[in-house]
Amino acid sequence: MLLKTFGWSFAITAIGLALAGVLWGWKGLAIVGILSILEISLSFDNAVINAGILRKMNAFWQKIFLTVGILIAVFGMRLVFPVIIVAITAKLSPVEAVDLAINDKDKYEHLVTAAHPAIAAFGGIFLLMIFLDFIFEERDIKWLGWLEKPLAKLGKLETFSIVVALVALLVAATTVATDVAHGGGDKSATVLLAGVAGLVTYLIVGGISGYFEDKLEEEEDDEAAEAAEADEAGAEADEAGAAGKDVEGAKGGNGGRGSGGATVAGLAGKAAFFLFLYLEVIDASFSFDGVIGAFAITNDIFEMALGLGIGAMYIRSLTVFLVRRGTLDDYVYLEHGAHYAIGALAVILLVTIKYEINEVITGLVGVVLIGASYWSSVVRNRREAAAGEGSEAKTEVTSGV
Repeated sequence: MLLKTFGWSFAITAIGLALAGVLWGWKGLAIVGILSILEISLSFDNAVINAGILRKMNAFWQKIFLTVGILIAVFGMRLVFPVIIVAITAKLSPVEAVDLAINDKDKYEHLVTAAHPAIAAFGGIFLLMIFLDFIFEERDIKWLGWLEKPLAKLGKLETFSIVVALVALLVAATTVATDVAHGGGDKSATVLLAGVAGLVTYLIVGGISGYFEDKLEEEEDDEAAEAAEADEAGAEADEAGAAGKDVEGAKGGNGGRGSGGATVAGLAGKAAFFLFLYLEVIDASFSFDGVIGAFAITNDIFEMALGLGIGAMYIRSLTVFLVRRGTLDDYVYLEHGAHYAIGALAVILLVTIKYEINEVITGLVGVVLIGASYWSSVVRNRREAAAGEGSEAKTEVTSGV
């Protein structure tokens, strides 16, 4: 199981480190290794969030996530995205931006760093919306009941999470954005525009994926209802019992059809496609701090892409591992811890518009919150097992994203 899930990650790690050693020597190998660890530590909570969404998809789209998705994550976000940012902010052509990244690394680093306020505002508001929509939703399973119960009541107000996010954006624009880091001056307008773009992106991608997911579930419910009606009609037509075996067989076949809904077979088609897009935007938002933080270690675009790419591969593999093992069902507070970590990362991103925060702190916040939620889950499982309710509880505590 472990080798099957992480086999590609192990192989890419070996090839990547060997390539780094050949191209850049021992120093380059060490840099790539450090960047890989940095990416894993910063994005561990991303794996938990992704797992909560990926388990809704069928096997085909899970494979797409691990193949096409990893190409987008590595080459798109870790290599191409910073170049695009430089091309836009410096008004350069893509070719000139690539040439700058290769031949004038200091200037390239300066331009990417200068774009940080917009990047942080976009990613911060997008991640904040994920956290708010989770915390304001009424859930059967509550980790911090004293906090989540009153917040769930507030969440009954429509668009409350949007209002909170906009208030947070206004506060950021009128405080930290008025004098950004590295002598960037007043970036209030930039932060406002980027934050609104992050909010709109979340609403569009999340809304479309949610629409198709709900539509698919409605179709499955209609099919189940039709199957139930057909069973009932068949039973009434065979009151004499002459075709009892046929009716029983029909019930068995229809039952399998009715139960093969989105939660068992997994989402496919448009619903899975937009969920895939949603996952990629989440990954992009998580990668922002890693890409910016990597400049503290190196300004070589290829070392950066290779190191962060190896880390991203492990996060993808870990996501699939969590889905296949059913970890989120067994440890029911993990999703809560991951969403709290997302909320913390969103705040950190907004704060870094003006103040520098060490990546170690960012990573530790996520690890501590997820670790605490995991331990709380273990304690809960032991308590219920001692009461003789462990097996029933497992089927009741499945929580969604």
